[in-house]
Order: sequence, then structure tokens, then C-alpha cells
Amino acid sequence: MRTPLTGTTSNGVPYLAVPPASDAATAPVIILWHLMDAPRSESAFAAALPLDGLDAWKVYLGLPTFGARSLPGGVDEVMKLLATDAPGLVHGPVHSQAAEEFPAAWADLSKTLGTGADVPAGLVGGSMGAAIASEVLARGTSGATAAVLVSPLLQLRPMIDAVSPQFGGYHWTDAGTAAAKRLDYEARASELVGSGAAIRIIVGADDEQAIVSSALTVAAAVGADVQLLDGMEHALAEEPGIEPAPQTEVAKRVDPIAAEWLREHLT
Repeated sequence: MRTPLTGTTSNGVPYLAVPPASDAATAPVIILWHLMDAPRSESAFAAALPLDGLDAWKVYLGLPTFGARSLPGGVDEVMKLLATDAPGLVHGPVHSQAAEEFPAAWADLSKTLGTGADVPAGLVGGSMGAAIASEVLARGTSGATAAVLVSPLLQLRPMIDAVSPQFGGYHWTDAGTAAAKRLDYEARASELVGSGAAIRIIVGADDEQAIVSSALTVAAAVGADVQLLDGMEHALAEEPGIEPAPQTEVAKRVDPIAAEWLREHLT
């Protein structure tokens, strides 16, 4: 692997960019967003999902509230927000900010990396990162013609309703309701279809049932390819998932399936 480039875009988005083996100006570009679960930083996601053998720029972007943009109170502060109003104070803001900051971040990165204006582009995301990739597709701000969504969070309300009883339940606030309306890609299936992108969904059979059900429902609505992997749960790395670590057995299974789809549709 060529030496990764790291930095922060002019609008404050941290990145790790792995150059292609071929011409940097003409190689395809893959934009990747990590999970809120492990791996929860751009460098940890790059270690977990390196897309081995795919000759392309692989540009891993950091999520708001995580990694270099962690809140002053760190994980403890995030946990307090999750306990107070997870959809309204964490899921919704992270999702919307990441999508809104992407166009300016990518315009800046394109100049920094010297990528061509018309090179093929693909998107990859894990969990919340998959929701962000879906939002970017829906908004048409990337020009991507292929996407891979791993352990995807594609419907916020069913997921929160399924897991919140373990934490005392959740009363839907106005902010949470607005986030759930935006983060519902079954209801917004036409927007994903309108992007024209070829979408592959990779989800673990042992993930939360709400995640699996939403993945299958959205896949049917948008005509996505589905890879349902036995023995796979939600995370793609061991905790704490902040620093790069050896690939888990699950990540070793996911990586070639993701790379294969992108290679087929972008190269």
C-alpha cells in the first residue's frame, strides 16, 4: 500500500487518503465514512476495510463528534447525549452535518489530491457512515455511480424503537422525529434510485433484527444487491475501534465483497 495522506479539509473534515497504484489523476475515487461503533475513526476504518486489490483513491472521512472532532468530554459526553436523546442529539446531527459538509470538503480534497474532474466515483459507509453515503447519493452531490453500504443504518425509527427498551425506553422528541423522517431510505427510495448508482448492501445475519429488516426492505425498494453474511454482527473491528488494528475475521470477509462490487462498476 502506498503511503496514506492525512490532513483536514478547509472546512474542518479530517481525512486519510490512500493513493492508487496507477495514475492519481485518472484512477477512480472511493469516499468512505466509518461507523459510530468500532471502527469509529477514519484510520481504524482504513485498517478494517482497506479494499485490498482495488486500484483507486480510497479517501476515508472522519465523522463529526468522533475521532479528531470528539466532543470536549470525549466518549462520556457522547454517552450522555445518547442517553438524553440519541436520535435528536447524536444520530440526527452527525448525519446531517456530514452530508452538508461533504460537497465543500470534496471540492477541497479534489484539488489537494489532484484527482480528475470526471473520474469514476464510489461511496462506502458502515452503519451511520452508510446512512451518510445514502444521503450523499440522495442529494446527488458526489457523482457516484456505485455504493457499498455495510451494516447500514437505513431507517432510524425502527432501530431506536428496537434497542431503546434496553435503556429504559425513548420518548420521541421533535428533534428525534425530524431525524427519523430524514433518515428513512425506504420512504426516500426514489431519491436513491434517482442517483443511478449501483448499490450493494452487506449486512450480518446476526446484527440487530431492525438493522437487517431495514436493509432488506430498502434493498427491495431500490433494487440493491444484498449480501447477507452468516456469523456477522454489527461492528467491523474490536473495541475501542479508534486506532488501526488487525482485521477481524468478519472484516476479512466483507472487504473483498465490497471491493468486488466497486471494481465491477467503476473500473
